[in-house]
Amino acid sequence: MTEVHQISAPDSAAQNGLWARIRALLPGGRTGEAGVGRHSRTPHAIVPSATVTGGALVAVVAIMTFLAGITIGSVAAVRSVASEWTSDIARETTIQVKPGGGLDVEAALAKAVNVAKATSGVAEARALDAKETARLLEPWLGTGLDVSSLPVPRLVAVTLAPDAGPETAETLRAALAEQVPSASFDDHRQWTQRLSTTARVVVAIGLAVLGLVAAATVLCVVFATRAAVDAARPIVEVLHFVGARDGFIAAEFQHHFLAVGLKGGALGGGIAIAVFFLASTLPHWIGTGTPADTLVGVMTLDLRGYGGILGASVLVALVTAVTSRITVYRTLRGIS
Repeated sequence: MTEVHQISAPDSAAQNGLWARIRALLPGGRTGEAGVGRHSRTPHAIVPSATVTGGALVAVVAIMTFLAGITIGSVAAVRSVASEWTSDIARETTIQVKPGGGLDVEAALAKAVNVAKATSGVAEARALDAKETARLLEPWLGTGLDVSSLPVPRLVAVTLAPDAGPETAETLRAALAEQVPSASFDDHRQWTQRLSTTARVVVAIGLAVLGLVAAATVLCVVFATRAAVDAARPIVEVLHFVGARDGFIAAEFQHHFLAVGLKGGALGGGIAIAVFFLASTLPHWIGTGTPADTLVGVMTLDLRGYGGILGASVLVALVTAVTSRITVYRTLRGIS
């Protein structure tokens, strides 16, 4: 097997430095495959330190991880809020009693309450009095309303038990149609369906954004890996021709890019976690009382949401390492 020190190296300082780096990769001066693949433990000696694979790629990976973390956290928070809203709306139903035709509204309200309480699956039923009904109409009709002089429907608030199923609503609706014809039951099914649809749309958009972030990360790593291979091409070619396995060369790049991915993932994921943590705790520190209240409710993140952000950080690092390894393998095939 030929030894590196027997090869005539040029006199230039650059070429001398190149051969010095190659000898550092081949302990004992051995150029054989066994020496390269088994003895070398010099970390990232092939990959140049001052390339796009350094700080710039760490920043890119950190930005991508941050965007992925914000997307995952937002989707998790919206799903949690939508689930709470759907549960509340599904449990809080109403019975409307429409006046007219000489109907005794108070008697009809009392009968509707009794019918609701007698239905299996109903936890509570209560008729809203005239003052409560007037307060509901204040935003549109102002204060001081005399509800008894207006043809305003009266309401019965019905709370379903946690274990109530769809059959409870159907049973109550049938009983009201038979015993209180002037009453109608509203289980807010339309609003629960809209909330469920909105939650599914948000999840779909979040998955699409994550897909775009993943694609952008892969493309950035591919270009960065190719740039690193081009910068180290003389060393890679020499190692390739003297018998170094492709797996050994690819592993050097993979270790380097795994470290880059871990740094960027930790930075971007940490910032995303900090954003959600501060959004949920800062209002308590400054004395406002509650976290940021949005159009859909209070946006908070549970442990599963934080775990999703951590998982995205690790996944980005793994994608960076695997992508770089595949790119190096494809590049080595082009070396004749």
